[in-house]
Amino acid sequence: MNLLTFQHFFCILFLGVLSFSSLSTHYLSQGIDLSGIEVIENDLLFIGRARLEVESQAKRLLEQGVETQSPTQVGTALQVFYNLGTLKDTIANVVDGYCTALEENIKNALDIKVLTQPSQTVARGGPGRAAMPTPGNTAAFRAALWTNMEKLMDQICAACGQVQHLQKLLTKKRDPISHVCFIEEIVKDGQSDILYKFWTAVTQTLSSQFQSATDSSMFLKQAFEGEYPKLLRLYNDLWKRLQQYSQNIQRNFNTSGSTDLFAELQQMEEDTQDIFMQKKQDYDPEKALKDSLQQYEAAYLSKSLSRLFDPINLVFPPGGRNPPSSDELDSIIKTIASELNVAAVDPDLSLAVSKNVAKTIQLYGVKSEQLLSTQGDASQVIGPLTEGQRRNVAVVNSLYKLHQSVLKVIANQSSFPAAAEQTITAALKTVHDLMGSAVQPLLNSVGDSVEAIIITMHQEDFSGSLSSSGKPDVPCSLYMKELQGFIARVMSDYFRHFECFDFVFDNTEAMAQRAIELFIRNASLIRPLGEGGKMRLAADFAQMELAVAPLCRRVSDLGKSYRQLRSFRPLLFQTSEHIANSPALGEVIPFSIILQFLFTRAPPELKSPFQRAEWSIARYSQWLDDHPSEKDRLALIRGALEAYVQSVRTREGKEFAPVYPIMVQLLQKAMSTLQ
Repeated sequence: MNLLTFQHFFCILFLGVLSFSSLSTHYLSQGIDLSGIEVIENDLLFIGRARLEVESQAKRLLEQGVETQSPTQVGTALQVFYNLGTLKDTIANVVDGYCTALEENIKNALDIKVLTQPSQTVARGGPGRAAMPTPGNTAAFRAALWTNMEKLMDQICAACGQVQHLQKLLTKKRDPISHVCFIEEIVKDGQSDILYKFWTAVTQTLSSQFQSATDSSMFLKQAFEGEYPKLLRLYNDLWKRLQQYSQNIQRNFNTSGSTDLFAELQQMEEDTQDIFMQKKQDYDPEKALKDSLQQYEAAYLSKSLSRLFDPINLVFPPGGRNPPSSDELDSIIKTIASELNVAAVDPDLSLAVSKNVAKTIQLYGVKSEQLLSTQGDASQVIGPLTEGQRRNVAVVNSLYKLHQSVLKVIANQSSFPAAAEQTITAALKTVHDLMGSAVQPLLNSVGDSVEAIIITMHQEDFSGSLSSSGKPDVPCSLYMKELQGFIARVMSDYFRHFECFDFVFDNTEAMAQRAIELFIRNASLIRPLGEGGKMRLAADFAQMELAVAPLCRRVSDLGKSYRQLRSFRPLLFQTSEHIANSPALGEVIPFSIILQFLFTRAPPELKSPFQRAEWSIARYSQWLDDHPSEKDRLALIRGALEAYVQSVRTREGKEFAPVYPIMVQLLQKAMSTLQ
């Protein structure tokens, strides 16, 4: 221990002893009239003066200890005030002093006269004239304001640190004689948390002073509303500093103070975390801090939404018929990116601005939807693109660019809150859905035409025998040539104008799968089917892959539909027994399709389900679409087989067609798989 430290320790020890002695004399003299006794009066006068000196020295020691964050000095001063019986009042006065000082700091930081002082030195306002920045000096005013705000945050942080330090010691320090914890002296009025009391007062002062200042100055109000993210960042930085201090304060205890006090503190139990580290059940200190910002946040978000909406309303004028140009769309995207970037200072603000962005995306969708052509010519597939179809293509391309650009903006955001991303992604889904709605009439028209072409296969003759060459007379049937030509023309005339290739293929691949499904369905219904017809139909199966190729990235990407197309073709030439035992049954090709196909190998008496019901093939195909359940389809087939049995018995036939028992066995196998 060096000489300076020893003198300091001796002085503090003397103050403690003196305070204890003066307190004892004070208690002994209470209730006893000792006036007139000259010796005692002189002693009491001396003791009173000594008490004042002790209090003065202790106050200076407390101030110095709190300012330097010294547990030794603060602990010694607290001991003195405890001995004097003034601990609670002293602490209350200290906290009130911090609150008063901060209130004055807040007023000074927001004083419009001080902020505009440079401009007033040039031209002072007359009596009653409000202080305001002169034209052209607004930048200097705002620079001064934000400098003051940064200084204010430092002052609040410093005061909070000192109160935190004081509360920590009050919670830990005990009187060495009575072993009473000093905080117990403070709880006598029911308030044990001086930091909570202090923070409540500070946050309420912030709210009231900010409200008063911005109500009286439009320039202050505009600054806080227009640059709210900057104000919020200052608040967030303050909060982080307060939390960091709470984490480090124990380290100060462990590295400061005398050996004796350090040992004393080490023996005391750990106190609970303060309000900056652990929220109370019914009190959120961070929310209390930011409550003073609510009105500015609301105004900022309102202006943010206006900034987002304005360019959209500008590029979608009333009566307009065309979507925005690339440059106009880029301007909208830049505005979205700018708003999100500025809001990145705070997760909650990012979420709030993301909701504005979502509304902006929805507005763009609504405006775009109003441009779509819904007339009959929008879905025609006979001639070249109509004006309405061109406009629809332009709208879809515009929506696609917006969709992709916003996704890129999100990807470029660092530490973007998940909730904010989900908010914008949900809005983008509505854009994607609108794109689908825009092209759906055209897709439906193409799909109807494809089905109409495929069903014309029943107008061709597949009953012929095999030619002498053993090869089909033509590479493929007429309907297949028509189908190939139609699909190639549709992709060239209509879909190639869309810039969203993945989106187009996602839709046309579904169309390709549907086309294959219809082709296999109708191929399984052809009756009669001769050996020559089988060869031509097999060629059609091969050509079908070429027909749907323009509709997809790769035909093999069509999944189960592609496997069905490949698996069905060999069955054309297999015996009924082999077909019934094919490993493709059930797994790849539904049982109902194979049973339909086996009807083509039966005599005319064994009617197909649609023949028994006296339906056209088109009506039967519609029924199959309306009844996708394999159970319903097998029940219809079973009805046809039962009707055949009844007809044989009615005419007193001697035997069933050779294929009948195979079909019954296959039907039973199919039904067993459904159970």
